Amino acid sequence: MAGHDVCDATHPPPRPSDENPRTSLRRARWAIALVFLVHGAVTGNFATRIPWIQDHVGISTGQLGLALAFPAIGASLVMPLAGRISHRFGARTALRGLLALWTLALILPALSPGLITLCCALLVYGASAGMADVAMNALGVETEERLGRPIMSGLHGMWSVGALLGSAAGTVAAHAGTDARLHLGVAALVLTVIGTAACGGVLDLRSAPDAHPPPRFTLPPKAALVIGAVGFCAVFAEGASLDWSAVYLRDVLHTDAGLAAASTTAFSCTMAAVRLAGDKVVARFGPVRTVRGGGALATAGGLLVVAAQQPAMALAGFAMIGLGIAVVVPLAFAAAGRSGPAPSQAIAGVATITYTSGLIAPSTIGGIAQATSLTASFTLVTVLAAGLIVGARVLRLPGRTTADGSRGTADAGGAGRA
Repeated sequence: MAGHDVCDATHPPPRPSDENPRTSLRRARWAIALVFLVHGAVTGNFATRIPWIQDHVGISTGQLGLALAFPAIGASLVMPLAGRISHRFGARTALRGLLALWTLALILPALSPGLITLCCALLVYGASAGMADVAMNALGVETEERLGRPIMSGLHGMWSVGALLGSAAGTVAAHAGTDARLHLGVAALVLTVIGTAACGGVLDLRSAPDAHPPPRFTLPPKAALVIGAVGFCAVFAEGASLDWSAVYLRDVLHTDAGLAAASTTAFSCTMAAVRLAGDKVVARFGPVRTVRGGGALATAGGLLVVAAQQPAMALAGFAMIGLGIAVVVPLAFAAAGRSGPAPSQAIAGVATITYTSGLIAPSTIGGIAQATSLTASFTLVTVLAAGLIVGARVLRLPGRTTADGSRGTADAGGAGRA
């Protein structure tokens, strides 16, 4: 992304400051990390109150499944607008507004009196989530480029931490019998305040006065489609494992409900831990070798799940899948941001593909299981994990720009060494 900012234009002229540029960048890095945490916390809070919302609205499981497709639909429809909004208002102001819209949208589903209003609320909820997602990932990529070292895996790790914290808060509220309208309303206000404060520290990027605004809607560049295919494989494996690992242990290996449920929690914690530590691995081996190694590990994990005769084998297999795919999506966003002159457009394209993957993965696994078996479903997961080994090369890095403006070199695996 050297040579252009998140607004797809030139950087603003530097302003006199007594602050060390490295100190300013470190502050921007922690600010954007907090933004990722807030974004994840919204998702975590909402997910725990879905049963309350279903009971409150009075809809069937099938109707709930229909309604839960609308966040992905809303996100996919409007994510390309994030670049234009950033161009118009500047990256910091745009992120502040889009993140506030997302955090405040948390209350909307709980206020819905019926199925139609719930679908509309979730459409807005998903649209605001998607635009904030593109804006914060684009700023994350730019911050990474200026620092001259990998941070995207850690940022997505912070998102996972936020999701875990949000789900913990939601679980406490649910067990206490708290009305979801009260719980989500308070959570929305608190997260809005924290998110607004965090946005004050992110990079303040603005387009040049004569820069052309990005198009409102356009097909993503070809490079983003190829990178998105790699993200698709990882997100499909993630969605399948999160939604079906507990069912797999219960129905295929006949474990008790407690052990089956623990597999999902363990998978989520593994993903968060690996993402937090992933930047050091990427800095050491580069994104290409990291994803190839992760793909091999996830493939081996999928084979272990398919061949499992004991719960311990399946648990180990799901853990290996989580370890292998954890850093793929952050690296895909980073690669998209460097893939051409319109980073927001490319990131929106990759985000649309990964959102779609997350949407179709659970139903695809269920459909295959219905027609054949759940074991056969995870054979598909294993094949897609193997696709990471083949597709990893599209994540190769060019030379990088470090904080002092010098150029680093890309190693054999594609990593620029800071």
